[in-house]
Amino acid sequence: MSTTFTQAPHDQPAGAHEQPADETLLRVRDLHVSYQTTKGIVPALRGVDLDIARGEVVALVGESGSGKSTLGHALIGLLADNAQIDHGSITLSGQDVAGWSENRFRSIRGQDVGLIPQDPTVSLNPVKRIGAQVIGALTAHRRLPRARARVEAAALLERAGLDQPEQRMRQYPHELSGGMRQRVLIAISIASDPELLIADEPTSALDVTVQRRILDHLETLTRESGTSVLLVTHDLGVAADRADRIVVLNHGLVVEHGPTEEVLSNPQDSYTRRLLAAAPGLGGPTLRPASTVPETLAAGPSPTTAASPPLLADGSPEGDPRSTARTLPARASAYRASQDTAPLVEVRNLVKEFRLRGAHRSGTPVLRAVDDVSFSLHRGRTLALVGESGSGKSTTARLVLRLADPTSGSITFDGDDITHATGATWRELRRRAQLVYQNPYASLDPRFSVEEVVTEPLRAFRVGDRRSQRVTAARLLDRVALPEDTLSRRPAELSGGQRQRVAIARALALNPDLVVCDEAVSALDVSVQAQVLELLVELQEQENLTYLFITHDLGVVRQIAHEVAVMRSGQLVELAPTHQIFDRPDHPYTRELLGAIAGTRRPTRPDGDAS
Repeated sequence: MSTTFTQAPHDQPAGAHEQPADETLLRVRDLHVSYQTTKGIVPALRGVDLDIARGEVVALVGESGSGKSTLGHALIGLLADNAQIDHGSITLSGQDVAGWSENRFRSIRGQDVGLIPQDPTVSLNPVKRIGAQVIGALTAHRRLPRARARVEAAALLERAGLDQPEQRMRQYPHELSGGMRQRVLIAISIASDPELLIADEPTSALDVTVQRRILDHLETLTRESGTSVLLVTHDLGVAADRADRIVVLNHGLVVEHGPTEEVLSNPQDSYTRRLLAAAPGLGGPTLRPASTVPETLAAGPSPTTAASPPLLADGSPEGDPRSTARTLPARASAYRASQDTAPLVEVRNLVKEFRLRGAHRSGTPVLRAVDDVSFSLHRGRTLALVGESGSGKSTTARLVLRLADPTSGSITFDGDDITHATGATWRELRRRAQLVYQNPYASLDPRFSVEEVVTEPLRAFRVGDRRSQRVTAARLLDRVALPEDTLSRRPAELSGGQRQRVAIARALALNPDLVVCDEAVSALDVSVQAQVLELLVELQEQENLTYLFITHDLGVVRQIAHEVAVMRSGQLVELAPTHQIFDRPDHPYTRELLGAIAGTRRPTRPDGDAS
C-alpha cells in the first residue's frame, strides 16, 4: 500500500495521487496550528496535508521546531493549553476530529489511536509497578475484570518482547533498562489493538542495538495486526529503514514527500539534502583529519598472561594498506602511538565492582561493571568507547576522571598515577580534565545566565576577576560560534544545539588537556549533531585537545574517532583504529553494532547506488 502527502511540490496540485476513500485511515487537510506566547502568536503548522493508508508506516521527519510533534499531538487532542487549531480538518476513519472536546478525544485515545511517547525514562509513573500501569490501560480501554486484565497484561508484555513478564509486572520503572521501559510503553500503546499508532521518537533515547530490536518488534506487531504507524523522528536513517513513505517537515511546512527509496535517492528539497548529508548512518563525512602519527597496536596484560607481544610492529600509519587484520585479544588490548610518545591517559587492568542489593539472596555479592580494562589515549586524538547501556563505558569514563574510585587497576594521567589521588592532586585533575554531559537540557543550571554558566569553572578555581572572566566567556562563545549577546540569555532561551555549544564552552574555560564527551550529541537533531561534531574536530585541531568520546552510535564514531574501543558487559572486546573497526571488525558484538546503524537496512543509499 502507499500513502500520499498532498502538500505537493510546486508543480503538482494538492490532492494529486490521493488514496481511495476506503484505503485512507487518516486524512489531514490544510492544517494550521499556532501557539500563543508572551511574544505574540507563533505559527507551528502552516497548511499541512497528509494521508495515511490502512496498514502503512509513514515517517514524519524534521528537526526540533519543525512542527512534527505538534502535528502528532494535534491528531489525538494533546496540544498544549496555549496551542490552538486555527484552520483545517483531521479526519480519522471518516470522522472529523479537529474540533473535538477533551471528553470526545478520550473515547478514541488509546482505543483507536495509540501513542508511544518519546522518553521511556519519564513516561511511566515512577511510584507504580509495571503491572499496575499495563492493567490500568486494559481496564480503561477494554473494560476487563481485574483478574482477566492481569493475565492479559502479562501476555502484552511478552508480546512486546519482555522476558519474564510476571516478574517485570512486580518491578518499578527504575528497575528496568531504557529498552525494557520502552517495551512497556509499546505494550500499553497496543493494549486495545488501535488502528493508528503514533510513535513519537520512540527510540531516540536508546542504544542502536536496542533501537533496532525495539523497531523490529514494533514492525512485527503492527504488520500482524494491520495497524497504521506514524513514525515521528528526526533521524532519516531510522525513517529509511522502517517507513513505506517519508514526509519531511520544516518550519511547519511539508517540503518533500514520497516513497522512501525515492526521497533517499533523489531528494528535491535542499533541506532534505542537508538532513541526508548530516545523518551518520547515511554516509555522513569523516570529519577528523587524516592521522599523521605512526601507530603501534599492542596487546595489554591479559587475565592469563602477564603481557603479549605487539601485533603490528612496523609502525605503519593509520590507513596504510599494510595495516594488520589480525585478531585482538578480547579482554585486554591497548592502542598506543609510537613508543617515543608518552600517552596522556593510560589505563591498566581497571576493575570496578558494585555491591548488589539483596546479594545474600541472589548469591552474587557484586556486579563487576568494569572488568580488567586497559587502553592508552594520546594527546590530540579521539578514542571512542562504544557499547550498549550497561556495558561499562560511562563507568570507565568516570573512573578516568576520578569521579569514582576503582576497585583495582591503575590510572595514569600525564605520567602521574592518579588511581588514588586526593587533595591538591585531585583538584588539579578537575582543572585539566573536563566533562560534557549527554543532555544539554539538564546539564545547565536554568537559574544561571549563559555568562554565569561559562564562567562558573573560572570562579571555582579563582581565575581572574569578574571583568576578565566576562572577556574569557565572550571569547569562548566566539570559539563555539555563538554571538556575544548570548551571554545575557538563559538556557531556556536557547535551542538544544546552542545549549550544547555553551556546555562545550564551559568545558574549555580552564584550558583542559582532556575532554570527556559522554553521549554529547545523542540528544541532538542530526544536522545540529553534525555541527557540534565539526566544532569538536576544529577545536581539537586548534587546541590539541584529547577526547574520550562515549557513545553507542558507531555512525558518529566513524566521523570523529581515531581509535575505537568496544565494550560489552564491562569487558573490552575489541580495540583498533576506526577504519579497521569498520572495514574488518573482528568481534561478533562489533559486527552487531555495525549492523544496527540506522540507515543501513535498505538497499538504496542517498546517492542512488546499491548497498
